[in-house]
Amino acid sequence: MATVTEQWVLVEMVQALYEAPAYHLILEGILILWIIRLLFSKTYKLQERSDLTVKEKEELIEEWQPEPLVPPVSKDHPALNYNIVSGPPSHNIVVNGKQCINFASFNFLGLLDNPRVKAAALASLKKYGVGTCGPRGFYGTFDVHLDLEDHLAKFMKTEEAIIYSYGFATIASAIPAYSKRGDIVFVDRAACFAIQKGLQASRSDIKLFKHNDMADLERLLKEQEIEDQKNPRKARVTRRFIVVEGLYMNTGTICPLPELVKLKYKYKARIFLEESLSFGVLGDHGRGVTEHFGINIDDIDLISANMENSLASIGGFCCGRSFVIDHQRLSGQGYCFSASLPPLLAAAAIEALNIMEENPGIFAVLKEKCIQIHKALQGISGLKVVGESFSPAFHLQLEKSTGSREEDVRLLQEIVNQCMNRSVALTQARYLEKEEKCLPPPSIRVVVTVEQTEKELEKAASTIKEVAQAVLP
Repeated sequence: MATVTEQWVLVEMVQALYEAPAYHLILEGILILWIIRLLFSKTYKLQERSDLTVKEKEELIEEWQPEPLVPPVSKDHPALNYNIVSGPPSHNIVVNGKQCINFASFNFLGLLDNPRVKAAALASLKKYGVGTCGPRGFYGTFDVHLDLEDHLAKFMKTEEAIIYSYGFATIASAIPAYSKRGDIVFVDRAACFAIQKGLQASRSDIKLFKHNDMADLERLLKEQEIEDQKNPRKARVTRRFIVVEGLYMNTGTICPLPELVKLKYKYKARIFLEESLSFGVLGDHGRGVTEHFGINIDDIDLISANMENSLASIGGFCCGRSFVIDHQRLSGQGYCFSASLPPLLAAAAIEALNIMEENPGIFAVLKEKCIQIHKALQGISGLKVVGESFSPAFHLQLEKSTGSREEDVRLLQEIVNQCMNRSVALTQARYLEKEEKCLPPPSIRVVVTVEQTEKELEKAASTIKEVAQAVLP
């Protein structure tokens, strides 16, 4: 019976071959031949080589030149020729042995050398010692850290706050804690370097929009909305973030927050607001750009700022709703793996907050001084003022570039040097040129503080004008 069945199957196979189209048989034949070739052919060919003599090897070794570990750097590079500061960089600063009026340090509220702040830091130093020697999760959480976080949350009128031991690491850790591979981040082209590093660590899809151009941002959001409609399954698991600064470090301009909030709700995105320059500066009580515009702080998903400017301490903080902040305690790399903030610096920040709360008029004073020098610097031949009139940090750029970035930097540095010779301390804005996503043009950064008198502001403005006229062609 089995033999009959096998014969019948064979007959059916032969009959199928006769009935099959010719192209089908040809294709099957080619495939069979290709499989046979793969089975019996070698996967690689041995290359013929001739052994080198000892002399030839030595010659090759002598000719070989290894690539340098680092690129060559000229000896006059600014990083290798830094200015040396003696004493606190407060209202008056001693640079290279010369006393100057300080227009370079971000000591906006003049708290760096404040007696109350120093007394609080000294008392904490005597109680806790110098450092912590451990991250927050490993015996690095001190009661003064919790006090500072509670104080910051109450000051900013948010549910919770979290502090970091390094200002740069704050936003650079916060972004990748939430935004992951496959998520989409819409970010302003003028975003500071800390934001750029956070975006790089997140490995998200980055979409840059023109600086403070809400029409360009909405164009990108609409394009993404169309893409989401094509693949709704992917869209459901893709998070969208808008990352901006309150006052931009690289431009001194303010973000259009009311328009950003409208776009957030229209296109279902989350807003991350970096306020290192605007915290302790904008608003009637120094709460930043949300208070400046009268925006409900709950409309912002995450606010971050460093404590190295207005609070005259070290580190940074993020604040927002509890479920958002608590996530950073598990995923914020700078929080989880860095030694916690030294208690003396946390105590100094708490006292600085107390002074801010007790003297809300200080912010109006700072604003008046910013407007005064901003106005005085208008009309300088060859230079233009870049930034808001109320920004305590703004830029002086060349009206017309020479066509060479190196030459532009040299001219601006000559202005800085001559101003320092006349007892006005300024600095150029520095960038890692090869790593910046959108490299800003060279500029001199001018920083205003509440300690500077009206006469000192006038002196700085007149000095910059005179030097610019002498240096610029």
